[in-house]
Amino acid sequence: MKNYILKFWQVFFTIMIGMKVTFRHLFIPAVTIQYPTVRPEMPQRERNRLYVNMDDCIGCLQCERACPVNCIEIETVKSIPGEDLGITSNGKKKALWVTKFDIDIAKCCYCELCVFPCPTDCIYMTDVYEFSEFERDKLVYDFVTLTPNEKVEKKKNYEELMIKKEAEKAAAAKKKAEEEVAKKKDDENKTDDKPEENKE
Repeated sequence: MKNYILKFWQVFFTIMIGMKVTFRHLFIPAVTIQYPTVRPEMPQRERNRLYVNMDDCIGCLQCERACPVNCIEIETVKSIPGEDLGITSNGKKKALWVTKFDIDIAKCCYCELCVFPCPTDCIYMTDVYEFSEFERDKLVYDFVTLTPNEKVEKKKNYEELMIKKEAEKAAAAKKKAEEEVAKKKDDENKTDDKPEENKE
């Protein structure tokens, strides 16, 4: 009987310890936020969905290199002479067309490591935290402002420029080789003429 009462007391005491928080909240009025009409106030240094201001992006790939989970994919194309890409808000001249800037938010760990190395402050964390989707593909955000046709055009223009430069380089090398051959022949002719002059 003594053993039974002891075990009963131990069980009762354990339950009281577990219910301590519950009993405390019985006397505190509950506050329910009427979501989504009322949203919770987020901390000042919160880290949520990334955003990229493409007007300031120079395609330096610093954010892509800094990302520990490889959720950022960037592709760039050099501009051809005569194209004006404009300048960023901090006065930096743009020299590259950004043809791809994808961020896979499903992979993102919200570490903010991609934000700090950006020289133009074009990538930053926003206060947007409601971006759930039924399909994972929809969590890949494309920030590029160029249309698909413009992307193809920029790549084509750069490829054509490179082909033209290679052709000019090859033509210059060929001309130089021809000049060297001609010079060599002239030198040979001069050396052949000298002994005849000495004989006379």
